[in-house]
Amino acid sequence: MAPPRIEKIITALDVGSWKVCALIAGQTADGQLHVLGTGQRESRGVQRGYVADMEQTEHIVREAIEQAERIAGLNIDDVWVSFSAGSLLSDVAPIESELGGHRIEQEDVDDLLAAGRAGIDPEGRMILHAQPALYTLDGLTGVKNPIGLHADRLGVDIHIIMADGAPVRNLEAAVRQAHLDVRAVVASPIAAGLACLSDEERDLGVALVELGAAVTTVSLYAGGMLVEMASLPFGASDITDDIASAFGIRRSQAQRLQSFYGSASASPRDNNEIIELEPGAPAGSDSPRITRAQLVSVIRQRLDAMMGEIGRTLKDLHFVGPIGRQVVLVGGGADLKGLADYTQSALGRAARVGRPRGLHGLPDAHSGPAFATLAGLVLYAASDPVDLRDLPMMGQDVYRPKGAGIIHRLMAALKSSF
Repeated sequence: MAPPRIEKIITALDVGSWKVCALIAGQTADGQLHVLGTGQRESRGVQRGYVADMEQTEHIVREAIEQAERIAGLNIDDVWVSFSAGSLLSDVAPIESELGGHRIEQEDVDDLLAAGRAGIDPEGRMILHAQPALYTLDGLTGVKNPIGLHADRLGVDIHIIMADGAPVRNLEAAVRQAHLDVRAVVASPIAAGLACLSDEERDLGVALVELGAAVTTVSLYAGGMLVEMASLPFGASDITDDIASAFGIRRSQAQRLQSFYGSASASPRDNNEIIELEPGAPAGSDSPRITRAQLVSVIRQRLDAMMGEIGRTLKDLHFVGPIGRQVVLVGGGADLKGLADYTQSALGRAARVGRPRGLHGLPDAHSGPAFATLAGLVLYAASDPVDLRDLPMMGQDVYRPKGAGIIHRLMAALKSSF
């Protein structure tokens, strides 16, 4: 079989606190995405999602990209970059315009979205995304496509994701110093949601919890779109640090224990399973040992604190009722054994681990939840999303309607359909 004819090259770059990874994909004429090359390096110079050492970050980015280029047999010039630092914030700007009862055409929607740009107030922050969410027709909420309908008043909720400008500019600068152009900086929850959530999950309502190395993001999807988001300053590396501190070992050893023996679920057999803290020590030596039960106890203690904070965040975001029934876990921390069952018990909601899909030829090593954002960046780039920042400014009069937030309005719409 002849190889598919590639018409467009997309390169994704995920710069995290634990790893930096790159993926080069080719898009065919029929829209299929084929993985051409991948690269991965241990992260250096990034702390809690922020660039702390420009030179080290630039060096690691260059190495990850060069590895992907060698596998793909290509030289790339530009990348789509993820951003997951704790400064991410979400807001919704509701905008309405008068139509006089006529049939809604594409021009009306375009004018509303373009005029909506004037209603965005980033309050000194940098806007990463400004995308239309739910439309309203004369107070009717939850309309996905208003074209062809009649209304006196057409409205839209503009979902905005913002971040502090300096961390984003530092990330862009590190990538550009590696001689790469930045096509766009994409919030990691947007990318991960595209890679791991089904259309039905996004429509019915789901919480996407991304457990990164040093940052955890909680994102709510409903009505087919991301509607709320919050960032929490902890991640899987906090579990690693607890293990290292509890047993007096290096972080690299703690990471190995967490990966090979760690679990979120305790078992009676754990008391009888002995783990060598220094594998390869001579027989009969007094090398330190622990039981698996001790390791799981340390992990569970940190998980209890983290999951308690996640649960409070879900409550603050009003993730309740018809839309508050499912949680999907992604990120490197989601690789922990038994985490889905633990989450379901701790939060009282159905939970599963999300894995990236939608790419052909994705290597097994990059098919786990830790690479959801990387795969999602490619899907995002290929989707050609609508962003209000790309539209021209308009002079049409618009105003912000008063009323409940987007989650409350969406819940009202969902409840009315039950």
